[in-house]
Amino acid sequence: MKPKLVVFTGAGISAESGIKTFRDSDGLWEEYNISDVATPQAWKKNMALVLDFYNKRRKQIIAAKPNKAHHAIVALEKKYDVQIITQNIDDLHERAGSKNVLHLHGEITKSRSTIDSSFIYKINGEELNIGDMCEFNSQLRPHIVWFGEQVPEMENAYFMAEKASVFIVVGSSLLVHPAAGLINYAPANIPKYLIDPSDVNVMGINNLTIIKETAGIGLTSLVEKKLLIS
Repeated sequence: MKPKLVVFTGAGISAESGIKTFRDSDGLWEEYNISDVATPQAWKKNMALVLDFYNKRRKQIIAAKPNKAHHAIVALEKKYDVQIITQNIDDLHERAGSKNVLHLHGEITKSRSTIDSSFIYKINGEELNIGDMCEFNSQLRPHIVWFGEQVPEMENAYFMAEKASVFIVVGSSLLVHPAAGLINYAPANIPKYLIDPSDVNVMGINNLTIIKETAGIGLTSLVEKKLLIS
């Protein structure tokens, strides 16, 4: 049995592929106010604006490529049973070759029914438009967890964290809740690593090693130096 390695990733890992971070210091995302494009209220107020925003983001993500941080995680699968839990809505982990990826905040390459959220569809091409309907003749929306909505996969993520033999946080500011508290569910006695070049506020986490590097440098270092458990 391989040790179970849980990797929790945030926007910082995708930033190295040229994808702008979800939330920056001025509260804007791709020059949009988050409240105008990433809430249920925004969808009701201006469906066309929300769809246009995500269509632009989708094109950007489709054009991006996985970076060395994504590939470093794939390399860890040779030695570990790797489970990725990501806040990111892109598919760069999957395109790098990772097999087990749980998306907490949805996937931009998918849509879902506005009448039954269990009906999820792959988006054909780059755009989702007004008039694109599910099989119940209801408008499709981006398969994204917006601010103010429940995170359906959170319980599964907690369970995965509880079973970890090693827990790595990479590219996350640990500011967006409830995902930010995931590290607290990892067993107290296991090795934990936090990889981020900025100062991340972490208090009271046992066995935590902080690596102040970018995702690519930090993860590559862990792989090459074999700093994890054997």
